[in-house]
Amino acid sequence: MTTDVPARAEVVERVSKMVPTLAEHAVWAEEHRRLADEQVQALAEAGVFKLRAPARYGGYEAGTRTLVDVAAQLARADGSLAWTVQVYWIPTWMACLFPDDVQDEVFATPDVRVCGTLSPSAIAVPSGDGLLVNGRWGFITGAHHAHWQEVIAVVLDGDRPPMPVVALVPMSDLEVVDDWHTTGLRGTGSVSTVAKDVFVPSRRVLPLPAVLRGASASAYTAGRPIYRAPLLPVASASSVGIAAGLAAAAREVFFGRLPDRKITYTSYEHQAEAPLTHLRVAEAAQRLDEAEFHAHRLAALVDGKCASGSEWSIADRALARGELGAACRAAREAVDIYASASGGSSVYADVPMGRIRADINAVTLHALMNPDVNAELYGRVTCGLEPNTLYI
Repeated sequence: MTTDVPARAEVVERVSKMVPTLAEHAVWAEEHRRLADEQVQALAEAGVFKLRAPARYGGYEAGTRTLVDVAAQLARADGSLAWTVQVYWIPTWMACLFPDDVQDEVFATPDVRVCGTLSPSAIAVPSGDGLLVNGRWGFITGAHHAHWQEVIAVVLDGDRPPMPVVALVPMSDLEVVDDWHTTGLRGTGSVSTVAKDVFVPSRRVLPLPAVLRGASASAYTAGRPIYRAPLLPVASASSVGIAAGLAAAAREVFFGRLPDRKITYTSYEHQAEAPLTHLRVAEAAQRLDEAEFHAHRLAALVDGKCASGSEWSIADRALARGELGAACRAAREAVDIYASASGGSSVYADVPMGRIRADINAVTLHALMNPDVNAELYGRVTCGLEPNTLYI
């Protein structure tokens, strides 16, 4: 099955028009620590879950520039919503590296949603024609609405060296533990999942190093441009849009409240008249511009190399992580400026600024999005040293 593939501008416009409706459920999502069913249904109708799916299953095979722009629009509505969507995009892309018969099984579900992690926090042992998996994974964003989970486990097989693998498991085979009680990205439902003697057939298992390299076991996707890249640059470009989008959301909230605000205990009856305000909003605008620049440069790097099929050097991969970190740092700084200039009244729960600030802080604490970690890795490789991580 194939479908008409909309242009990037069409998808972005479609999502942009949905922002007010999606935002109506943001408070509910935060209170219930998961996305609202209405949000998920709206995203499915807009084709958001098709962006990284293969065209032969009705997917769009969209480039990462589309992901950046769509995630930025979603973040204007709700940071948790955007985070959950970008997390779905990454394991969905990973599922496309599996053999064709496994893809037939996964993508048989319309608007299939695959959640996952890169943490090898489970053990697997050989069992018949497959593996028996036991373990627990944390931070499984979107588990409540997912159909499959991409899990990472370490295979222990006698005297052979331990081997980390990626496996696809139906959510019905896993136990969901409702332990997501946080101060940021509360609506993502990033709960823990548990496998107890879960059998995974060998056809649904790939070596983690192969997946990190972007080595496809599929005859179809091996020749498709968007699947010709290492995992980490793809993941970086898939997730960077939320940072720029949260900064844009902070700007909208700030300027939406500005006409009615004064500076308390001063002679400024209108905050917009104060030179301090002018300085701060100019600085914030520049930080937001920087975040968008790095986000789009990262997408251009990934899309360009996928289109050309050229090899990814270690320097290219480090640059991708560096661009992600730079975008996250600039976005966090922009949000901090807008939030700090929003006054005491912004602490009320009905003002989105507090949620936006908590969300961007949570985003930049993620191990793969932390600005300092990414900057160190980029600088290390730039100095001619080997990377000190497999996740590059």
